[in-house]
Amino acid sequence: MKKIILPILIASLSITSCKKNEEKAETSISEVTTETTETAEVVLDSAAMAKAWADYATPTKAHEMLAKDNGIWDADMTFWMPDNPEPQIATSVATYKMILDGKYQEGIFKGNMFGMAFEGRGMTAYDNASKEYIATWADNMGTGLLVSRGQYDEATNSITFTGAMIDPATGKEKKIKEIITYIDVDNQKMEMFDINAEGKEFKTMEILSKRRK
Repeated sequence: MKKIILPILIASLSITSCKKNEEKAETSISEVTTETTETAEVVLDSAAMAKAWADYATPTKAHEMLAKDNGIWDADMTFWMPDNPEPQIATSVATYKMILDGKYQEGIFKGNMFGMAFEGRGMTAYDNASKEYIATWADNMGTGLLVSRGQYDEATNSITFTGAMIDPATGKEKKIKEIITYIDVDNQKMEMFDINAEGKEFKTMEILSKRRK
């Protein structure tokens, strides 16, 4: 009986030892692979890095499109409130120019809104890395900063931005959508929509802008 048990124990120990050696080998391979991957991610080719940053900093056709807005525009503004079917009318003057070596569009708006002096400032960028337009907006009617992102649609000659802001009436975040349509080189239309939790859109503003000759 002992003669039978002894070979079984030896075989069992051998199998266990083999499994442990295999596990150690797999662990070592995994560690080497992980270290190699991490090293590859950290060590970057300097020439490739320089080219990537050069491309990132170089204005493109998207920036050229923004630059076409340079100049002074007269804007007719229409507002709608959810609880008031009658639209509110206002006017403003917008001045666009490219800044920081032609990489960003700055827009300054001045006018009269609801019987008060109105001033707003916007900046629009085209991010060469993320391949999207990014816009910011601030004005003297609030203390927040609206940030939205969008894509250009060649078929409609428009950029659709989406973003979110805090509604001061509710203290909760609400989604917004903004569509800028380039009617022609001297005429533009901007439409702003609030989007509720169910995804329903309500048009809150429309601005028809015409370039001054």
